[in-house]
Amino acid sequence: MRHHRHAAALAVCLSAIVPAHAKLGKKANAPDLPAAEGPAFLGSYKDWSAYSRGSGDTKVCYALSAPKTEAPDNVKRDPAYFLINDWPGHHARGETEIVPGYRYQEASTVTVEIGGEKFVFFAKNDATSGSAWVLNPADDVKLLKAMRAGSTATVTGTSRRGTKTTDTYGLSGVSDAIARIHDACGL
Repeated sequence: MRHHRHAAALAVCLSAIVPAHAKLGKKANAPDLPAAEGPAFLGSYKDWSAYSRGSGDTKVCYALSAPKTEAPDNVKRDPAYFLINDWPGHHARGETEIVPGYRYQEASTVTVEIGGEKFVFFAKNDATSGSAWVLNPADDVKLLKAMRAGSTATVTGTSRRGTKTTDTYGLSGVSDAIARIHDACGL
């Protein structure tokens, strides 16, 4: 499945950004890294930031946002992100992904709700972290449309320990961030 082959590449992309965001405890501006060592900052768009990394078949462009609220707020976990990814070498445009900051409960699903519309994601864990990808790839187009029209996205998932989490992401600026990554990756 297309999502599985991208997970490792995305982990490399996030590794340079997550520390900067984690230190600030909120959306960060461009990381102060040379282009060869990390992603290129493409811009900040209210609740969202855009980045690119790599070249040729390995190029990836992505928009990301940190949650405005996390519940419960007493749960220890790594930073959480909502991402939108473009992978020109794989002809993939606008793939959505959730990084919750923990490993998901096995065989669980994650829901994203925007203005009454619900989208189902499947959870996938690696050795130390989890991610979720839209269950039906055709729903990515519908989800992006809802994100452009909405004001918040509420993400609900369950950790491997059984803790239900609810993260709320602001959608202000998402349209501009998506346009920027599509432009940067030529999609």
